[in-house]
Amino acid sequence: MDSQPDSSRDLVLLEQIEQNPDATQASLATHLGVAVGTVNWHLKRLIAKGYVKVRRAERRKLRYIITPEGVALRTHLTLDYIQTSFKLYRAVRQQVNELLKQARKAGYSQVYLQGEGDVADVCRLTCLEQGFDICNDGMDDLPILEVRGMQVFLHLN
Repeated sequence: MDSQPDSSRDLVLLEQIEQNPDATQASLATHLGVAVGTVNWHLKRLIAKGYVKVRRAERRKLRYIITPEGVALRTHLTLDYIQTSFKLYRAVRQQVNELLKQARKAGYSQVYLQGEGDVADVCRLTCLEQGFDICNDGMDDLPILEVRGMQVFLHLN
């Protein structure tokens, strides 16, 4: 299987081509947030593997078409993405549950949540599930659940 960043880019490329076969490499690059050369490399690889066909629509314009093998790859990559996302969700949830047990053992039922993003959202849901109130202000006497990237830390005062 391809490396994770390549798989993710392949999935986005296949989805974009499916939605708009007349998409240009420049528009695909903008959507992915990468250089046109990167999109060109990925497309050449997908074409060489038989996942995408290219047809000339006009003199200088190309049309990309996903093959049945490309549809199967997109389905496979989508399932991998979903499985990876759920695995991450369960891992973060388990980590936060352990940290909340420590906070409860120390006598707390409220926490201050520091951080943003998907991991912080999982923390928020787990706190609510475990009956912990989340305070909006960082009060000196409350434990802090700190989200740093994919990790969550508990700071007891």
